[in-house]
Amino acid sequence: MAKATKKQALGRGLSALLKDPDNDIKSVEDKNADKVVGNIIELELENIDVNPFQPRTSFNDETLRELATSIKEVGVIQPITVRKLDFNNYQLVSGERRFRASKLAGLKTIPSYIRIANDQESLTMALVENIQRQDLDPIEIALSYQRLIDEISLTQEQLSDRVGKKRSTIANYLRLLKLDPIVQTGMRDGFISMGHGRALINIDNQQQQLDIYEKVIGKSLSVRETEKIVRSLNDPIENSVESKIPNQLPRHISKGIKDFSEYFGAKIDIKVSGKGSGKLIIPFSSEEDFKRLKKLINSED
Repeated sequence: MAKATKKQALGRGLSALLKDPDNDIKSVEDKNADKVVGNIIELELENIDVNPFQPRTSFNDETLRELATSIKEVGVIQPITVRKLDFNNYQLVSGERRFRASKLAGLKTIPSYIRIANDQESLTMALVENIQRQDLDPIEIALSYQRLIDEISLTQEQLSDRVGKKRSTIANYLRLLKLDPIVQTGMRDGFISMGHGRALINIDNQQQQLDIYEKVIGKSLSVRETEKIVRSLNDPIENSVESKIPNQLPRHISKGIKDFSEYFGAKIDIKVSGKGSGKLIIPFSSEEDFKRLKKLINSED
């Protein structure tokens, strides 16, 4: 208990230091920067602005109230992270739920880590921190990936290293952004899963995509059932012939299909003859998607 009290007192002391104009810190080389940057400091909530780069746009009111109740009882357990904008003025980098809940709980200050970061660094930190959350929907993740690519000029390979995800995983999420906005909204609201979305991507006609989406919701269709409908729509003749053939693939092929699909970021179809030969079918949804697949193949040369 004594240690906690001492640490809190230190935080209040550093907070006072930050309110002194003569000790204003603008870079990590400034006087007293080593005392402030990276330490936990109590900052006044009214001096912290929300992050315009925050990729999350919706916050559940009920869970915020629950968090506010918890904060009233035990305080803010994990500090937020802010970056310094100006004298005694800061901007959230991560921890907006804790920030909002602390306001609901009636707190005046909040424990914070201070960073010195420019706009691009702040965007990167906010997006990467947000992507690591467990409760994001697939569209939120896809939008975060796309912003990192567009606004920080990252390639999918660089993004893969930055967020610790396979390139094929990132490609799968990015493809979801090609879905009709209504379908994207359904995924964000939990009416369909990412698996449903990946199946619907293969339908180029917007109205057909929406028609099948409504059928999926209305009949509570599984991902496998949705994939079957999409296949029959895209290739009705071949699919009707295949339906007469038992869906039994050799074990080494069935195990390999998943690897192919993950690598290309697309649902790979396979046709196998009775003699063990066959062919792989790699679908693409647009010229841009075709170029992406071509780049993946050429990169293996």
